[in-house]
Amino acid sequence: MKNEKTYELVLTALFTAIIVIMAFTPLGYIPLVVINATIIHIPVILGALFLGPKKGAFLGFIFGLTSFINNTFKAATASAFVFSPVLAANIAGVSGIFKSLYICFIPRILVGVIPYFVYILIRGLLKSEQKVWRVVVNAVISVIFFFSIKAFIDNLMSDGSGSMPGLLAGAAAAVALFVILTMVSRKKTSASVALAYAGLTGAFTNTLFVMSGIYILYRDAYAQALGIAGDTVIDVIMGIVSFNGIVEATVAAILIAGVGLALIHVKPVKELKTLPLPQKAVH
Repeated sequence: MKNEKTYELVLTALFTAIIVIMAFTPLGYIPLVVINATIIHIPVILGALFLGPKKGAFLGFIFGLTSFINNTFKAATASAFVFSPVLAANIAGVSGIFKSLYICFIPRILVGVIPYFVYILIRGLLKSEQKVWRVVVNAVISVIFFFSIKAFIDNLMSDGSGSMPGLLAGAAAAVALFVILTMVSRKKTSASVALAYAGLTGAFTNTLFVMSGIYILYRDAYAQALGIAGDTVIDVIMGIVSFNGIVEATVAAILIAGVGLALIHVKPVKELKTLPLPQKAVH
């Protein structure tokens, strides 16, 4: 027990150090055409899986803290205030402090919690004798992928050419993904598939909660910072979600599955502690 606690403490410190290094160096970002995609959530997801949701939430908090520091003291973009309560106070007053605290910390803390339970759920469903659950899980992911690809193509082709290219590309990508997932899930690789799903979920959790928070809490201020009309903010956000979301989720799925399979031979995924069921009295 003592060795286990020491091992988890060392692993927590290691993941924390990796998050800090990635946050304050270019290592934590993938340079894209118009914006950088982050991979800082990778050690948070891994920490959640192998250390449990409590330590995962702590690592998510560290992720949020690095974001707060970066956006407060560097303020590299005009929209840095959405992650900095200090800057937000100058724009939205006291309410801005709480809004930015939410956007900066809550999504990142959830990244350290939700993937763990997704892994447990998916692993259990894939092990189930009822194959219908595999079909349902694969179908849900494929439908989400369809809408992501469609939104991405629609944003690329915003010249009025219609939504048909997005529909066709989304449908083709979704069908291909469903076939691949079905083939993979038939094999005895439920751990790797569940790890990939956890990676997907963690990446989308970060993207969706951050961007939806910006739209709900800061739509007008965000539009003003970017120099765009308020009614076009949703288009910008959907573009970021569909583009960054796909890239970050794909990278997360691959890295979490690969690194996770390597770590799982050293340390199994943290299991939930369950209370023993009360025994019936024998009369």
